[in-house]
Amino acid sequence: MSGFIRLFGGALGAVIAVTLAGGAHIPPLDLSSIGAAILLAAWIGAWFVIGFSILPYVTVVPTRWLIGHVMDLSTGEFVSAIGGLIVGLLIGLLIGLPMANLPDPYRWLLPIGTVVVTGLGMMGLTVAKRHDLAEALRSAGLLRQPAADVLASPANGPVIYVDTSALIDGRLTDVVASGFLWGTLVVPRFVVAELQHIADQHDQNRRARGRRGLEMLSILQKDPRVAVELNDEDVATESEVDAKLIALARRRGAGILTNDFNLNRVAQLDDVRVLNLNHLANALKPAFLPGDGLRVKVISQGKEPGQGLAYLDDGTMIVVEGGGTMIDTEIEVTVVRVLQTVAGRMVFAQPRV
Repeated sequence: MSGFIRLFGGALGAVIAVTLAGGAHIPPLDLSSIGAAILLAAWIGAWFVIGFSILPYVTVVPTRWLIGHVMDLSTGEFVSAIGGLIVGLLIGLLIGLPMANLPDPYRWLLPIGTVVVTGLGMMGLTVAKRHDLAEALRSAGLLRQPAADVLASPANGPVIYVDTSALIDGRLTDVVASGFLWGTLVVPRFVVAELQHIADQHDQNRRARGRRGLEMLSILQKDPRVAVELNDEDVATESEVDAKLIALARRRGAGILTNDFNLNRVAQLDDVRVLNLNHLANALKPAFLPGDGLRVKVISQGKEPGQGLAYLDDGTMIVVEGGGTMIDTEIEVTVVRVLQTVAGRMVFAQPRV
C-alpha cells in the first residue's frame, strides 16, 4: 500500500510539474531545443521525486497516527469527542455566517478559522468534562442510570485481561473453580496467537507449555462460573504483547492476570491493577513461627555442609540444619526462622531432640 501511495505521489508530482511548466512557461516547452527538453525532463523528475517522497507523510503517516489514537480512546471518550466536535462546528458556523459579508480575504478566512477553533475547543472540553456531563444528563433524566441488578450480575463484574503466562501456569482453572475469581476474563486474539506460536516451537518443553496454555483456555471457556471473552482488540501503536495488554486494560479500566514479573512491575507503574497467581499462592501458604513443629521428609543435601532439604505439599522449602545425614528419612523438626524471598518462603528448622 505504501509503495502504491509513493508511485501515486510521484505521478501527481509529474502532473503538477507539467501544469506549472505549461502555465508559467518554466521551462519553455520548445522541445526542438535539446537543452529545453533536458531541462523539462529534469523539472518533471524533480517534482516526481518530491511527490514520491512527501505524499506518504501527508496521507498514510497522519492516518495511522489518527487511527492509533482513536483506538486508544475509550467508548465514552470517543462519543464525547464526536458530540463536542459537532456542537463546536455548529457554533462556529453560526458565528462565522455574519463574517461572510466582510471584504476579501476576511470573508472566507475568518469563518474557517472560527469553525476550526470552536470545533476543536468544544471537542477537547467535552472529553475533559465527560463524566460531569454524563452525571448532568442523568440528573436531567436524559440518560438512564443502569439498574442495580444489572450492575451486580456476574457478567458485568470485573474485567480482567489474561496474560499468556497465567494460561500456561495451569493453576488458573483451580482458582476459578474455587470461586475466588469471577467476572469476565478477556483473552485478546494476539494472546492466543502467542500461545499458538509457543505450541509450534521445535523445543519440546516450550511446545508442551504452549499446548497447556491452549488447553487451559479451552477448559475456561466451558466453565459456567466465569465468562471468557475472545475478541479482536489490538493497539496499533504497540508491538509487544505486554504493552498491548496494559494499554487495553487502561482503556477499559480493567485488571491484568499474569505471572510475569516484568509485566507486573510495568503495569503497577501505569496504575493498572495486577492479579498475580504467584503472589496469591504465597499469601495462602501457612505462616510459620519460631518454635512450630513440623514432620518432613529430607530428600536432598543443602548448599551448606550438613544441611538437608525438605519440601511441603505447597512447595515451601524447609532447610533442616544437620539434616544432611538423614536423606529419605521422615523426621520431626522445629522451626527456627522464616525467610521471605522473591522466589518464595524458606523455612529454617532443626531436628527435634
